[in-house]
Amino acid sequence: MTAAALFAGIGGLEVGLAKNGIRTISMVEKWEPARAVLAHRFDSSELLSDVSTVKSLPRVDVLTAGFPCTDLSQAGRTQGIHGSASGVVSHVFRLLPEARPTWLVLENVQNMLVLDGGSAMAFLVAELEARGYRWAYRVVDSRSTGVPHRRKRVILVASRTEDPRSVLFADNAMERETASISTAYGFYWTEGFTGLGWATDAVPTLKVGSTVGIPSPPAIWVRDAVRGRQIVTPTIEDAEALQGFRRGWTKAATTGLGREGSRWRLVGNAVTTGVSAWVGSRLVDPGTPDLSSQRLIDTGRWPHAAYGNKGQVWSVPTSGAWPLRRRYKHLVDVIDTSMAPSLSARATAGFVSRTERSTLRFDPDFLVAVKEHEHVMRSSQ
Repeated sequence: MTAAALFAGIGGLEVGLAKNGIRTISMVEKWEPARAVLAHRFDSSELLSDVSTVKSLPRVDVLTAGFPCTDLSQAGRTQGIHGSASGVVSHVFRLLPEARPTWLVLENVQNMLVLDGGSAMAFLVAELEARGYRWAYRVVDSRSTGVPHRRKRVILVASRTEDPRSVLFADNAMERETASISTAYGFYWTEGFTGLGWATDAVPTLKVGSTVGIPSPPAIWVRDAVRGRQIVTPTIEDAEALQGFRRGWTKAATTGLGREGSRWRLVGNAVTTGVSAWVGSRLVDPGTPDLSSQRLIDTGRWPHAAYGNKGQVWSVPTSGAWPLRRRYKHLVDVIDTSMAPSLSARATAGFVSRTERSTLRFDPDFLVAVKEHEHVMRSSQ
């Protein structure tokens, strides 16, 4: 099987497809740091630039598009599916007729199911059905693939000739129970006033970073670490591993092209390779979908899993965010917390200040550890 990739980023979808023998022959990506990574990692693939200038794509079995989430994400501009960034998804539908893929795979943030009453999903569905496609989507948590990274994304699969339900709804697993007492917890040190992103034995969703290229990785509370080492942050290589890539995957992005912050943006935008590997396995070998709980619904509200055709939508409640349950890598096994950078005194102080003004409830031991960390870091300056 062959594939083409629009908005290819650093190839997260394509890495997973390749693990199932699906070869990507053409990739489209505009941002230079991402193009540097693709040129290095997929040197046998055709690499095209701005999608708006692409006139046609080769005939392929699979067309992928992890289109920009900037206008759809809670952390973004929330301008919607027709915003200046996310609106480029329209080029997917422009290029579909000539590529004529058996399968179309789209990926984006979970927030698009609720933003503006779910207008983004309504737009995608309308465009697909107007071209004779059947479609299905499912929210998938990256932790189900074994990485300690709580990251939920919408995976949408569509086809004119095949049944997308056989790809997305053939697998179901029980969510892994987190231990009541863990050695490590991830949280957003940039928040603390109205939210925290708390994750047990995992990090919350890796973010792109600031618009000026300053990385903002989550922090990790290592409960049993020595003073000064209890609050640390993952390195960019750790972040690559948390997304399922080999460490150093994005190193080519900094070769004369920009600061380290560009690598955080690339990794924060990427698709977890374990998720795409699961999708690829079912594209190659579709299964029998479990539709025992399906029910016809009003499209005014989009559930976590659904499929549709010809204006009708069915929810699939039994298809949760864990389609599989790979062997789990604990956070302290992925990140060497003894070597990870300590959160700075300034960053810790800002976080402490926000927690003191917040109405949120925090683990008392966690607050003690954070305040002690601030004191230790100031003392070492």
